[in-house]
Amino acid sequence: MYLLTDKIEFPDVNLASIDGLLAYGGDLSVERLILAYSKGIFPWYEKGEPILWWSPDPRFVLFPEDLKVSKSLRKTIQNNKFKITKNKAFREVMTSCAQTKRKGQRGTWITSNMIESYYKLHEMGYATSVEVWQNNNLVGGLYGVDLNNGVFCGESMFSHVSNASKVGFVSFVENSKFKLIDCQIHTNHLESFGAKHISRDNFIKLLI
Repeated sequence: MYLLTDKIEFPDVNLASIDGLLAYGGDLSVERLILAYSKGIFPWYEKGEPILWWSPDPRFVLFPEDLKVSKSLRKTIQNNKFKITKNKAFREVMTSCAQTKRKGQRGTWITSNMIESYYKLHEMGYATSVEVWQNNNLVGGLYGVDLNNGVFCGESMFSHVSNASKVGFVSFVENSKFKLIDCQIHTNHLESFGAKHISRDNFIKLLI
């Protein structure tokens, strides 16, 4: 595992450990984040830890044409009980993701520094949020990084009302211009939507 310096660079992703850990240290500057995502690398760490940088192999991804939507969820979407917007409340979405308790996690990996850095990415047009509203209340959403290369790197989602984030996710994927949604690592939830593993080499080729 490599210790990063102030220089904006990363080691070759093929030097990552078997679980995908590549490097630690550095910072969350927009320049470093843009370089990281362009190389198939993302930060993931808990509060109190150094910044950890990952590039897992295989990579868990969703090709939009493979999207699977259950009949019950499709019915919920068709009922129009939610209003979906894009880039209307980025900071609020990210903060809600940070505050959501998740099984198996001691705390949030979305630190205050991370929120500020990704908000800067958002202001520069490199990060996107999807908001799900009910009765003018933000009840779900998701956010991720978009380097305008056809790949959306999903980071996190939250839901305060049943199915809210699922509706937002399906709406985003079905109406997106992306050739690939990067889900990073396996979850049963995303697998149910049709996500699957591809090799890191193939994933990085899709970033070009």
